[in-house]
Formats: sequence, structure tokens, C-alpha cells
Amino acid sequence: MPLSPALTAALADIETVFNGFASPGETGCERCFGPTETAFLRTPYTRVPGELVSRFVFKDPTHFVDHAAVLRRLLPQTARAMAEGELDGIGWGAHGLSRTDWRSWPAGQAAAIEAFLHAWWQDALTKPESPYGVQDVFETCATIAGSVTPFLDGWAQDPVADARFVRCADHWLYSLVSDASPFTWWYDDTEDAGVADLRTWLAGPGAARLRAHGHPDLATRAELLALPYDERWAHPYWTSPSATN
Repeated sequence: MPLSPALTAALADIETVFNGFASPGETGCERCFGPTETAFLRTPYTRVPGELVSRFVFKDPTHFVDHAAVLRRLLPQTARAMAEGELDGIGWGAHGLSRTDWRSWPAGQAAAIEAFLHAWWQDALTKPESPYGVQDVFETCATIAGSVTPFLDGWAQDPVADARFVRCADHWLYSLVSDASPFTWWYDDTEDAGVADLRTWLAGPGAARLRAHGHPDLATRAELLALPYDERWAHPYWTSPSATN
């Protein structure tokens, strides 16, 4: 299925901004990568095999001499593979960009990544047949950006996006109602803020949206997130859900 114009433009910008990057002194982890594999990271303007891109992108930063340089080297192919659904690892591990301070990179580089995340999110959210689960795309975007807010606020309103929102809300509420994190691959100190922001949003705009789309039970559960833990579980909803709807 064709990519959206916004995603196509974002990819073109990534490919321009990060064209020709390399990690000249990279030796990589010799237990995980062979010499010919690591050589790709030192060599610009050479296409890296797709399977190897995925292995590099999802590897722990300690496996590289210069993890940030590795990611810059791989970004044109990485972003393209994400957009086309060909990056193995989405939904199964922590993306390399979530483990580096890319916002401290030169402004043009950071802006290109930011624009790509938003365009990829919108494309995945509204495309009838997305190559990845929307929960996985959301978590990938949120962990890379260090925030859930822009992706919640930018959640499109159309039948496809609405149906995906209901499924995501149901999944998130299972954990959030017990004050647990619904995220699998968010490791750094921004996770607590992300979970808190998701809880607040679901209890307000999210609950209103669920109710408007005919899901009063989910809406009520979302609204309970605004209550302290003990009050939440003492609520009459749990003994007589129908009475609260």
C-alpha cells in the first residue's frame, strides 16, 4: 500500500540529512557480528542487508564503540524499513533511537527524526492494513520521543483510527487500572512520566472519546484512573458495572 505524502516527504528528508554517515572507528561486538558485517558501519554509501540493519538497530548500545554514529549511519535504511513494515524487531525490542540522546544531535537531524515519527505514526494509524500493530508503533514512537503526549493528541479521528484506539485503550487499561505500566520496552527514566501522562489522558479526553464511540464500559474504567488506587478499586463499578453505565 502506498505511503502517505507526509511519510514520503519525511523519508526523503531523512535520506538527505543522514546521507553518507558512517562510524569510522567502529569495531562492534566481535561475538555478535563478523568482520564483514561490522565493516558496513564504517563504510558510507553502501547498502546494508536488511536483516543486518534490524540486528544492529535493536542491539544494546554497549555492543558498539559509537552507538549514536551507528544509528546515524543506518537511519535512511532504518526509517524506510519502518515505514514499509520490513524492520524486524518492532514490537519485540527496544529501538536503538530510544537508547540514544538524538535530541542533542544537530537541529536538522533531530527535526528530521521528529517529523518522521509523527508521519509514520499517522500513516500506521489510518492505513487500513498496517504492517505493524498500532500498539507496537505507538510504543516505538513514544519510547523514541520519550513522551506519549504528541501521539495521543495526534490520534486521528476516522473509523480505522477509532477502532484501533478502542483496542489500544482496552489493552492499556488492563495494566493501568493496577498502576502497572502497559509498555514492554520502555527502559529509561521517562517511562514514569509517560505512564502518568497516558493515565491522565485516558481518564479525560480518552474516556470521552470511548463514550462517544459507544464503549461506556471502557469509558468508565478509563475514568477510574483519575481516582487514587484504593478508591479506584472500591468503586461500585467492580460489583455492578451495569449500574455505572
